[in-house]
Amino acid sequence: MTIGAREFIDKLLVEKYANTQVENHNEDALVSKVSADDMMYAMNTSASNFKTMIALNKRLTSVCYGVVSRSAKYVSTEECART
Repeated sequence: MTIGAREFIDKLLVEKYANTQVENHNEDALVSKVSADDMMYAMNTSASNFKTMIALNKRLTSVCYGVVSRSAKYVSTEECART
């Protein structure tokens, strides 16, 4: 099994960039732009909001089921059979 470019355009790209060296290691690239505390605070806030949304959705679903069950008009099967 061989490794390498199989198509013509890929072979051309490999030939073009075979001897190119890239150096992008500067000190600014290794320093985080966002502090860890700010990131943890944002993640915690997002998780808290999501938990609140889930709790509200659960409560709303329960209330909706209650409203539907109270407004439903139940008819016994014996009455349905008579008509």
